[in-house]
Amino acid sequence: MLMTERDRLASEIRSLAAKLGQDRTSLIPILLEVKRKYHTIDSYAMQVIADLLGIHPVEVNSVVSFYAFLGGHRQGKFVIRLCRTISCDMQGKSRVERQLENDLGIRFGETTPDGKFTLEFANCMGMCDQGPALLVNDRIHTRVTPEKVHEILEACRRVFGVHAAETKEVVFK
Repeated sequence: MLMTERDRLASEIRSLAAKLGQDRTSLIPILLEVKRKYHTIDSYAMQVIADLLGIHPVEVNSVVSFYAFLGGHRQGKFVIRLCRTISCDMQGKSRVERQLENDLGIRFGETTPDGKFTLEFANCMGMCDQGPALLVNDRIHTRVTPEKVHEILEACRRVFGVHAAETKEVVFK
């Protein structure tokens, strides 16, 4: 039987709901898993989730649009968030910002054309004494310099090697 992309998505969401629960307390865990796997949460996914959890689709959309990490827009496999607080600003954030934009060829708020990297600003990461702070997916980097940006990006790029699996763990030195 031929399965469409939507059928596959709906099937995976049903599996997630079976595993994580089918009430509103499972909403964010399900959304996180969908975002992690598909790098976006589209209106169809929100409708399927709403139907499974017995809540209105507007509620699902409200949660997705409220939390920046769930934002419905498509993101790269590596989402790089640079802290934009005054503490990180005073410790060289703008140099790190320029280096990231130059190395990736995109501006903050954009995703590379190949869908591998997204640059975003973030509010305080709680690392004010170790700025500038950078978050790559779920991993924090502190005291980031333009030179460290090269190392961080190279570690990410190694994941995309010929035999690399999408879920391969990135090891930073």
